[in-house]
This record gives sequence, structure tokens and C-alpha cells, in this order.
Amino acid sequence: MAVLPLLLCLLPLAPASSPPQPATASPCPRRCRCQTQSLPLSVLCPGAGLLFVPPSLDRRAAELRLADNFIAAVRRRDLANMTGLLHLSLSRNTIRHVAAGAFADLRALRALHLDGNRLTSLGEGQLRGLVNLRHLILSNNQLAALAASALDDCAETLEDLDLSYNNLEQLPWEALGRLGNVNTLGLDHNLLASVPAGAFSRLHKLARLDMTSNRLTTIPPDPLFSRLPLLARPRGSPASALVLAFGGNPLHCNCELVWLRRLAREDDLEACASPPALGGRYFWAVGEEEFVCEPPVVTHRSPPLAVPAGRPAALRCRAVGDPEPRVRWVSPQGRLLGNSSRARAFPNGTLELLVTEPSDGGIFTCIAANAAGEATAAVELTVGPPPPPQLANSTSCDPPRDGDPDALTPPSAASASASASAKAADTGTPTDHGVQVTEHGATAALVQWPDQRPIPGIRMYQIQYNSSADDILVYRMIPADSRSFLLTDLASGRTYDLCVLAVYEDSATGLTATRPVGCTHFSTEPTLQPCGAPHAPFLGGTMIIALGGVIVASVLVFIFVLLMRYKVHGGQPPGKAKVSTPVSSVCSQTNGALGPTPTPPASESSGPRAHTVVQLDCEPWGPGHEPVGP
Repeated sequence: MAVLPLLLCLLPLAPASSPPQPATASPCPRRCRCQTQSLPLSVLCPGAGLLFVPPSLDRRAAELRLADNFIAAVRRRDLANMTGLLHLSLSRNTIRHVAAGAFADLRALRALHLDGNRLTSLGEGQLRGLVNLRHLILSNNQLAALAASALDDCAETLEDLDLSYNNLEQLPWEALGRLGNVNTLGLDHNLLASVPAGAFSRLHKLARLDMTSNRLTTIPPDPLFSRLPLLARPRGSPASALVLAFGGNPLHCNCELVWLRRLAREDDLEACASPPALGGRYFWAVGEEEFVCEPPVVTHRSPPLAVPAGRPAALRCRAVGDPEPRVRWVSPQGRLLGNSSRARAFPNGTLELLVTEPSDGGIFTCIAANAAGEATAAVELTVGPPPPPQLANSTSCDPPRDGDPDALTPPSAASASASASAKAADTGTPTDHGVQVTEHGATAALVQWPDQRPIPGIRMYQIQYNSSADDILVYRMIPADSRSFLLTDLASGRTYDLCVLAVYEDSATGLTATRPVGCTHFSTEPTLQPCGAPHAPFLGGTMIIALGGVIVASVLVFIFVLLMRYKVHGGQPPGKAKVSTPVSSVCSQTNGALGPTPTPPASESSGPRAHTVVQLDCEPWGPGHEPVGP
């Protein structure tokens, strides 16, 4: 019986089946602290002076803290196979580059902190694989671009997105609108100048929206903001309420912000930046009746324009208002015009027809609209027949202008009448006959105005003018004793609006004041093309053709000479005589004797004689040769 207690005491010491131990942990990186004795595993390396992600990380870690180091890049292999990682902090490093797919294996990751780095853009694929991400902190970087697909993998799970303190001028608003579970959205301290209407309409769970310190002049109404009145006092507000922060923006306090002014707020410090009457005033202290808009007014439009078919035409329309009106164009057929293969509409109100057709002729309507109303103006376009084709080597041109191209000519009665009619149609008022352009040329015009004796103390006259091609107003100061002025450096073929003002000293106030003398409307003559030498391409082609012709003619002449010599010699090469043609020699003495010297007959020679050496010059005589000598 004594053996039984002994066995009972030894029974606990017997080996028992124990649960399997985890695999051997990787060594802890130098200067890091690792918690590997119990789950969850963590690797803590804050402020360790690391230049890159340690390669000897325990791939089973659930938490990895690498903040306050000098890591410059995150490579694809740095975080590979860390499928159980839940929290990753890379804050306050010098990261400039994140490789595409660097987080692809972190499918369980819940929080990613990349704030305080030097990222300039976030492109497609850099956040790929983060299908369970809930917190993404990207503040205090240098982000200037965010790809539309950068957040695709975490769009359904993301709850917290911080993009504050970056350089973002634009955002992929459509992609942000798909973040259906986001609770906090930080967009403050960026360079955002506008927010599209309805950008937050689908963010039903959004509880805080921070747009502080951007460049927003207005905030469009959004269905999401219907919860704003519940937040008159953010402290203790219900959970379903929305906290909206938009201070530090240059708000333009007009009728577009009345909806925001009607909210009861007590703790914000927003102020108006414009218009001048409200600049600097506390936003919530401005009465609703002061948030007003001004309807648009068309200040400039193109005069009646005539172009030949096939040529481009530019129709201009300028308008002012508060807010700035948007300009649209309607064709003579009643169609709303926009960018197409034949037309381009610019934000400044210009409509450019790239190729005009006869059916384009008629009255185009310019419509300027804003929140306070709209204004219209008509612009007439006449499309004539196409110009006759001109040959490249045509020498026809306009006759040269007599004298100086800046020479002035008095306007004809027809042109003066047309100018007056154009101004009357353009401004709706008759032409002012106090200021007249008596003579004008292609680049100069002579302006005259009557004496202004009723205005005492005139110091000078001021001329203001601008052309139909731009809105730049040009000023000229004229002495007080002048009644005319010659404008030079004008552009040819343009219409100008000109006004003369008298600058005088107001005796009542002692200040300098201005009074309009009158306005007028004139057009400069088109520049005529003088006759001159042909263009360089034409001249070069002509020279090449002429040189080639000379070479061909020379070859033909040479061949013709050879053929003629061949025929003259009977089909034999020159220098060889035909065998059947007898050739005799005509010899002449070179010692001064003239005429032929006959050879004495052989029979008369009898015995030896004294020999006289006579040198003879012989010429062949035969067909084609004349005898030499008399």
C-alpha cells in the first residue's frame, strides 16, 4: 500500500503530450525590440537610425513600428510574406518611393501610417492588396497627385483617410465618392481651389470633414450637408451629425454661400475675403441679406464678321457678374455649341469655328449665365464664297500702297456709315460725334475731339482704347492744349473701341477727377500684300528646274555635234579618210616662195646637181577641203 502513494507522486512527472511549439523565431533586428514570447508578435524599431527595412524581420509579426528612421524607399521584398501583419507604421522617415505591390502580401493589414515622409504622388498599384485596410494616414507629405485607382482595393473598408498638409490642387473626386464607409476625411492645408457639387453625396457615414486652409472661394451645397444644422454645438452632438471645418479659406461671400450662412454656428472663426464690401468680416456676423449676387452683363462682343467659306472664324463674347458668368454659344439653327471636330469653345467666352461653311452664316447667340440670371448678345457671321485658288508661281498681288504704309486716308462715307451702324448695334446707343477718327490707315489713326471749355482746370486728356482681338486696355496721356492725337502701332484689320476723357481738378473737393469727352468706334485697314520676289521654296524649285534644263540641253547639243561630224565624214570617225577617195597634197614653200612648185619630171634629170633643201608645208586636199594658196 506504500507503493501507491509513491506512484501517485511520480505520476505528474511522467511525460505528457504537449501542444506543438511554434517554429523558431527569426532573430530580432539590431537596435529593435521584439515581442515574440506571446501572441501577437511585434517588432518595435522607432528611432533606431535604420536606412532601410531590416531584412531579418519575423514574418509572423502582427505589429511593425519603423517610425522616426531614415528609410528612403519601400521595396517589393521588404514586407513579403507578412500575411499576419495588422499594424504598420512608417511615419516620419524620408520615404520618396513605394514600389508597386510593396504591400501586396499584407492582406490582413488594418492600419498604415505613411505620414511625415516625402511622397510626391500615389499611383496605381502602390496600395494594391490592402483589402482590409481601415486607417490610411498620408498627411505631411509632398503629395501633388493621387491616382484615381490608388484606393480601389480598400474603397469598401477604409474608415479614416488623412490627406492633410500636402500639395494637392486636384483630387479624384469620383474615387473619393466611392468610400462608402469612411468616417473621417482630412483634406485640410492643401491647395484645393474648388469642390464639385455632389462630391460627398454618397459618403453617408462621414462624421468629420476638414477642408481648413485651402483656396476655396465657395462651397457648393451637397445633400450630405443636410445634417449640418444638428451641429450648432459640436460638443455633445449626436453621433449622426457632421462636423464641417472650412476656416482659413478665401471665401467669396455672395448668394452662393447663403445656404451655409443659414446654419447656426458658434465656435468657428471663418471670415469673408471678398467682395471688398465684406472683406475681413466675420462670416457668421454678415447678415443673409448681404450675401448677394450680380447678374451678368455682356461688356464686349465681336462686331459683324464676314469670312470666306473654308476659313476659320473666331467669335468673342465677354461678360462680367458675380459670380463670374459662364458663357455658352447657340448656333443660328438653335443648337448649343461645344467642343467638336469643327468648333472649339474656350472658358473665356471665345467660340472658334475651325472651318466655316455657307450654312454657318447667321446670328450666333452668346449666353452669359450665373446664379443671379443671364444675359444674351447676338453676333452676326456672314460666310461668303471661297476665294479663288492661287497658283504657287502666281505673280498676282495687291497693288502697293502709295507712300508710307502708315499713311492715313479719310474714311469713305460707306465705311463711316458702316462703322456708325456697327457701334450703334454693338452698344445700343448712337455714335458719339464729339470724338471722331478723321483719318486712319493700316496701323495708325488720327483722333480728334472738340474743345472742352466748359470744364475748368483741365490738366490733360486721357485716351483709352482696345481692339476686338483682346481685352487689354491701352492708355495715352495727352497735353491739355491738344485737340487731336495720332495713334500708331495699331494692328491692321481690327476693330477698336476708343474713348477720350478729360482729367481736371475738381474745385469743390480739390481732387483730380475725370469726365468723358466722348467715345467712337473704328476699324483699321487690312494690310495689303506688296508685289515682290517669289517665295523661297518657289525660287529654289525654279532654279533646280532651270539648272536641269541647261544640263539636258548641253548634252543634246553635244550629241548633235557628234552626229553631224559623223555624217560629214561619211560614217567614219573623224580624222580617217575613205580609201576610195583620192587625196593629193598641195605643198608650198616656206622660204618665201608663193604658189605651188611643180616637181620636175624624172626624165629631165641628167647627172648630178646641186641640191637645195626646200621645206614644204603640205595640206591634204580632198573632199571637204579647199586648196591652200592662191
